[in-house]
Amino acid sequence: MTAITASAPARSRSSASLRQWVGLLYVLPAVAFVTVFFVIPLGMTAWMSLHNWPLMGEHAFIGLDNYVAILRDTRFWNALKFTFYYTVIVTIAIFAVAFPLAIFIEKPRPLTNLYRTAFFMPAVVGFASASLLWSWLLNVDSGLFSPAAFDLGLTEKKVNLLATFQPAFWSIIAMVVWKVAGFTMIILMTGLQSIPQDLQEAAVIDGAGPFARFRAITLPLMRRTLALALILSVAGSILAFDQFYIILRGGPRNQTLTAVYWIFNQSFVSFKLGYGAALSMVLLAILVALSLIQLWLLRKPEGLD
Repeated sequence: MTAITASAPARSRSSASLRQWVGLLYVLPAVAFVTVFFVIPLGMTAWMSLHNWPLMGEHAFIGLDNYVAILRDTRFWNALKFTFYYTVIVTIAIFAVAFPLAIFIEKPRPLTNLYRTAFFMPAVVGFASASLLWSWLLNVDSGLFSPAAFDLGLTEKKVNLLATFQPAFWSIIAMVVWKVAGFTMIILMTGLQSIPQDLQEAAVIDGAGPFARFRAITLPLMRRTLALALILSVAGSILAFDQFYIILRGGPRNQTLTAVYWIFNQSFVSFKLGYGAALSMVLLAILVALSLIQLWLLRKPEGLD
């Protein structure tokens, strides 16, 4: 009897150990994927950033010289300044469109599924494909917008929307909102649907209006959802490249040069791979810092379940 009792803890420990190994086996593919496609490339990029690494020829270790050169790179800081400006504007525009759409499609009503599909459809188009499409739409001669405005008598002549900064910039904003708002709408819709209906009904009984319910119930209970949507929007905007490269090529007069565009230029046009790697590490540090700040600002208040 004593032997049987003593062997029970041993069997329990053996079973727990087996479950741990099985759990490790399940997560092993994910660990391998992250290691091969993120950890190793990140380590290689950090190592390259410490070298003078031309496309051809031998590379030489130069320590932190690339990072010192970044401090004097006015073109990079101007590109980063424009990237932040673009990020603020496009994030506000995306949420201004996505939030009303999410509220509109959250409740079941006739044709709701059709609306959801139609609003989300642009999100399945790749950014490069969407940029090529809008590059044609914005073409002054063979496109749609400028010739249509001229034919309808809205303009005295065909206007090249990509010739000056303001029309070009707002054209890019319109394209990105069209492309991304549907995806953000789905994220916000899931947050809205997770709010208990009892709270809304109790607030209505207490006499709270739509704005009061939105401020006191909807926004506080959607903090995590908003944090996710905001981080995805900000990160994607800071890493913007396709639309500015395909549609504008950094123009007009390099006024729409983004940080990633400048990294691409230094790495694959000037072939300064080590310097491009250092720029990438700086941008990564900025992204991590911004994400942490957003998570802190949108953290869940104490006592809110």
